[in-house]
Amino acid sequence: MANRRRFSKEFKHEAVQMATGANLSITQVAGSLGIHTNVLSRWCREEKREGPKAFRSQGIPRDEEVARLKRELAQVKRERDFLKDAAVFFARDTSRDIP
Repeated sequence: MANRRRFSKEFKHEAVQMATGANLSITQVAGSLGIHTNVLSRWCREEKREGPKAFRSQGIPRDEEVARLKRELAQVKRERDFLKDAAVFFARDTSRDIP
């Protein structure tokens, strides 16, 4: 299987600008850039739909998810440690304290 090519956000924006701004067709622009017409068409749709937020890097959602899971794990660990300490406190023999 061939390796998937990755393009920078800037490259995608410039390609879309070329396809929408010049008197060239998407097929001509895609051919000159060495990409498939469907790829450039998808980029044009994405930029039209999302505007300046288009073409987020692929790692961001995954990195955000990992960060969220790490925060959640830290919270659960703090809760677990608190419950352990509370169990030890209440499990102490209180009969010695009663006169």
